[in-house]
Amino acid sequence: MLQKYLILFYFLIFSFGCSSLDYNEINLSENDFKPPNEIYLEAKIYFDEQNYQLAEEKFNEIKKIYPLSNEAIQSEIMIGFIHYLQMDYETAVGHFSRIISKYPSHKNIDYAYYMRAISNYEQITHHDLDGSYNELALAGFNQVINRFPYSEYAKDSRQKIVLIKSNKAAKHMSIGRFYTKEKKYTAALNRYKTVVDDYSMTRFVPEALFRMVEIYNKIGMEEESFKTAAVLGHNYPKSKWYKYSYNLIKNEKNLTLTDKIKKLF
Repeated sequence: MLQKYLILFYFLIFSFGCSSLDYNEINLSENDFKPPNEIYLEAKIYFDEQNYQLAEEKFNEIKKIYPLSNEAIQSEIMIGFIHYLQMDYETAVGHFSRIISKYPSHKNIDYAYYMRAISNYEQITHHDLDGSYNELALAGFNQVINRFPYSEYAKDSRQKIVLIKSNKAAKHMSIGRFYTKEKKYTAALNRYKTVVDDYSMTRFVPEALFRMVEIYNKIGMEEESFKTAAVLGHNYPKSKWYKYSYNLIKNEKNLTLTDKIKKLF
């Protein structure tokens, strides 16, 4: 819900910046061939009343009658935003993509890039499910900050990137734990290393390091285990995962050679 309010806030800023017209200028008794600015204001009244169906009809009317007007471009953006508010995210993504293709140099094109990314972001449901929307949203937000680093949407895009990467790291951890349980230690190590190397800003790094310590112990790579535990202790000395690693290595030193051999099977 907070996300919706944030998007609406951005939209209102964008909307006010695109038009200086006043609702008082509208004359609803005129004939059917009103100028585009008056039709746009009618559509905007419907939109503000949350009558999205009639608003979309009016915006489409502008596109049809005045396809080359500034109001037509603004109507395209409004239609995409309506689909977003109605949680029809796939349609919104397609709509904003067409806007980007048709009007690449428009002064507010950063908003279209941002809304396309947000529409993909809203479809991220759970880290254990298909990660395609993670990738699409991440690529979208990266486009915003790379193309428009000073845009008003850049800050929120950077924050969303951190959240998406946390989502992706969680998925790698879930798969790594599964491989560990199945004793597929090489595959598990690769997942945990990916978290440490590529998602260092996430909360999953201490656990990933501990899981690596755990696996190195199980396969008899004591030196790698000690090194990884040292990295964990240096960077996250107060983490519970460091305490687990410390206790694991401490217990390891008390094992006999026979006990260590048994651990491998």
